[in-house]
Amino acid sequence: MSAADTRPARIREKLLATFSPSECLVEDESALHAGHAGAASGGGHYRIRLVSGLFEGKNRVNRHRLVYDCLSDLMQHEIHALAIVALAPSEAKN
Repeated sequence: MSAADTRPARIREKLLATFSPSECLVEDESALHAGHAGAASGGGHYRIRLVSGLFEGKNRVNRHRLVYDCLSDLMQHEIHALAIVALAPSEAKN
């Protein structure tokens, strides 16, 4: 198994450890971007959805900063693009 194959699991582990979310989805969309300049560098494209009490009272920019801080060591080479949906429990639809 290559490092790229384990990235979604590693992203998820980091998010779980940092945010203790009630929902944590990590989707690898890299195949949709094959041939893209960013894909040539080996970085993947990911979409995440997090529901965490840590986002309560924070605006979207601050929520995204928290996620980027959590994944900062992967952002340099392993993650090329990251789509983030970060919600407080009060905002999540059941």
